[in-house]
Amino acid sequence: MRVAQSGLIERRAVPSDVELTLAAAGSSLSPPELGALQLLSAAGIVIVGAAVCWMAGGSWPLLPFFAVAGYRGPRIFLARAARRRRARADRELPQFLDLLAAASTAGLGPHGALIRATAATSGPLEQELRRFLGEVELGARWRDGLLRLADRMGLPDLRHAVQAMIRTERLGSSLAEALRELADDVREDRRSAAAERARKAPVKMLFPLVFMILPAFLLLTVVPVLISTLRSIR
Repeated sequence: MRVAQSGLIERRAVPSDVELTLAAAGSSLSPPELGALQLLSAAGIVIVGAAVCWMAGGSWPLLPFFAVAGYRGPRIFLARAARRRRARADRELPQFLDLLAAASTAGLGPHGALIRATAATSGPLEQELRRFLGEVELGARWRDGLLRLADRMGLPDLRHAVQAMIRTERLGSSLAEALRELADDVREDRRSAAAERARKAPVKMLFPLVFMILPAFLLLTVVPVLISTLRSIR
């Protein structure tokens, strides 16, 4: 049973899309620095494009397209890096939830269970968890740090786990049971998603089969027979 979003969570400042993308990509740039990088990239692409157009003797109308491509390039690169990093963290999440549930079952509180589970995790998820624990050690509020962690990663299952930890810490309910149910739900969702991808695989294979493999097969098998038949007729 998934943990519903609790109304006990306070309102807080929601990060912008640019801030979330930078955080998910693991970049140390700030939004103003990213804007400056986009402007520099656009200027550099325009200069290179102008030089190419000058040497080619035309194509000046393409300069605006070069400027747009240069300006959007850093954002596209960051968005791809953020997707890859989120995907890696999402793959590590079921194991992290199991470790968190095991630590809670052993009698540790939410904070202690997080420390133990983080020590056995790796990859981007571990980096973000260690960042959260560092913020807490420096005096940040535990609940606020968890919410920022969920916002940075943008993973629904991680957000459910954060909400479960905040709710159980406030209400005094069993964290281990909630996390165990969440881990079971996450694994069931992953199995359903894998089965869905397996059902779609034949349809996705149809295009390369018809337009790439089949012509090559006909070229190697049917065409030689036709050529030999035409030669024998002559």
